[in-house]
Amino acid sequence: MAYDSAISEQSFSLRGQLLIASPSLADGTFDHSVIILSKHTATDGAVGAIINHRTDSTVGELLCGPQFKALRKLPIHHGGPLAKDELTFCSFSWSETDGLRYRTGISAEAAAKLVGMPGQVVRACIGHSAWSPGQLENELTQNTWITLKPSSNLLYQAHDITLWATLLKEISPYHHLLSQAPQNPFLN
Repeated sequence: MAYDSAISEQSFSLRGQLLIASPSLADGTFDHSVIILSKHTATDGAVGAIINHRTDSTVGELLCGPQFKALRKLPIHHGGPLAKDELTFCSFSWSETDGLRYRTGISAEAAAKLVGMPGQVVRACIGHSAWSPGQLENELTQNTWITLKPSSNLLYQAHDITLWATLLKEISPYHHLLSQAPQNPFLN
């Protein structure tokens, strides 16, 4: 979905939607990124986290107490370029009536209770992504991001670098072709 300036600024919100980086966005941080937006308003901008860039670390390397035992093997994802010194937790679940339920900023204790529960996916992120008011809308008009309403499949797909291509392939044949684009087309 591209941003349409005719849409009322006050009614337009991408909260809970996915941003899939365009293949042209190969700057390192957002290269092949899939971001879930936890906040988005015209007046406040947008906040989200990259959900498919795993680091080589696990929560157990940072939180060692017995109350965090359930989180020890949980991989840490690189959530974005801001607040890279903050570890945060989020969870995903699916509701047939509401769609994707996405909770951010949950405590480590709450995350430990959710790990392993049927229908719950827990993610740990270092950092987050954010846009000032109007910035994301501008990037959408430049086709920097492809927006996608998440489906229940998101809970069962790998949240690693392969998620980017998997989601693009599901959108359309054109997007499937985009998912096959080489990292640097000038090297072909």
